[in-house]
Amino acid sequence: MTHYAIAQNKDGKIISLTAKMANRHGLVAGATGTGKTVTLRKLAESFSDDGVPVFLVDVKGDLSGLVQAGDFQGKIAERVEQFQLGGEEYMKGYPVSYWDVFGETGIPLRTTISEMGPMLLARLLNLNDTQEGLLNLVFRVADDQGLLLIDLKDLRAMLKFVAENAKTFQVEYGNVSAASVGAIQRSLLALENEGAANLFGEPALDLNDWMQTRNGRGVINVLNSEKLINSPRMYGAFLLWFMAELFEILPEVGDPEKPKFVLFFDEAHLLFDGAPKVLVDKIEQVVRLIRSKGVGVYFVTQNPLDLPDSVLGQLGNRIQHALRAFTPRDQKAVKAAAETFRANPGVNVAEAITQLGVGEALVSVLDEKGMPTPVEIAYIYPPASKLKPISESERLSLVKQDDLYHHYSQYVDNESAYEVLNAQTQATQQAQQQAEQEDNSFLSGMLGSIFGSKKKSEQTVAEQLVSGVAKQVGRNLRNQVTKQIMRGILGAITKK
Repeated sequence: MTHYAIAQNKDGKIISLTAKMANRHGLVAGATGTGKTVTLRKLAESFSDDGVPVFLVDVKGDLSGLVQAGDFQGKIAERVEQFQLGGEEYMKGYPVSYWDVFGETGIPLRTTISEMGPMLLARLLNLNDTQEGLLNLVFRVADDQGLLLIDLKDLRAMLKFVAENAKTFQVEYGNVSAASVGAIQRSLLALENEGAANLFGEPALDLNDWMQTRNGRGVINVLNSEKLINSPRMYGAFLLWFMAELFEILPEVGDPEKPKFVLFFDEAHLLFDGAPKVLVDKIEQVVRLIRSKGVGVYFVTQNPLDLPDSVLGQLGNRIQHALRAFTPRDQKAVKAAAETFRANPGVNVAEAITQLGVGEALVSVLDEKGMPTPVEIAYIYPPASKLKPISESERLSLVKQDDLYHHYSQYVDNESAYEVLNAQTQATQQAQQQAEQEDNSFLSGMLGSIFGSKKKSEQTVAEQLVSGVAKQVGRNLRNQVTKQIMRGILGAITKK
């Protein structure tokens, strides 16, 4: 059975993560500057070495160096020699694909409005229950009409379509509130100003493209989130969609000998901040069940209290860096963290948490039987890759060399709700214009045969009155004809 050596205690005992238990999820916690990012990096490298693809969020922009071998000097060299890990040959780079929702520092990353779904989109737009109900109605109408919702302009066009035909849809779908339509449109505008237009579109991400290997090692997919993290709702909604989508597409595999895919979610509290209970329940359900799909989820956060108990209870592998106990909440967090570890008579956990140095951690992992090992104070092994970020030019060069870049780089605007509804509107206008022209031609001929060809100024009052009545009758006739034409057009489009 494969084990990933990740740390060593002061007595020289190696602490390893069991590959078969790695999909039982994990937690990396600790205050700022205590070594969480280095631990995340070391875990990602271990999985990659074993051929397991990885996804991780880079919220500070300092993980791009994973692609290059580290520098054998300073504290890294000292730690390598201290634990007899080898010399210069210990340092190496890893296969990396860089991604960016905004397409500036990595391969463009997109999904579609339909794939995001109304529940996550409602959270993204910060909608209340009434507005979320209307959004569900819009999605249902789109499905029933066969209209694809791909990007923001599709959703905006659908909202307009539903509002303009509110009375038609009211009987079958329920009330359409003009105020709610306006509120959602304003939220869409605000979201677009945050850059969400980049997140929705095609080609949409095929998650299978993240589960690749190169030369036997798992590809580490790095999502640059320096800019994305400034829009916490968009960041949280994307990660939730990502996890739910994985759950939907992957087959059941039980407990494989090693994970099929491993995810690292930094700033994990953003998944739960302000989330309604129904959404938290959904996250807990996905975390609990995605294990059977061979996927391991590792949450990285400052404080264990950032996660709901229902989720925290699913995380079997724990690495706890130092916490500060300056405030009552900090003290509560220390106590809560201490109580989650399997006791070790030789370790006072509550006391140790506040005294750990940089790179030290309290570690408890699942053994081969799935039982937590007694907690131990350990030194996390140093990563083999470069700690410092690579330059912007180096990263952009690597992005453009990536085979996936050529598939995802260019936005494709396929026919969807916006184009179909626009075509309907244009067809309506053309039908009205054509009917009006035919109506005017018919009326001109009819009036000419009755009164002869006279200018309006030459007509008598009676002639002008008859002419006006005839035009009104013509307009009514034209409207009826137009309605019949449009029923035929809409029926033909929706049956395609």
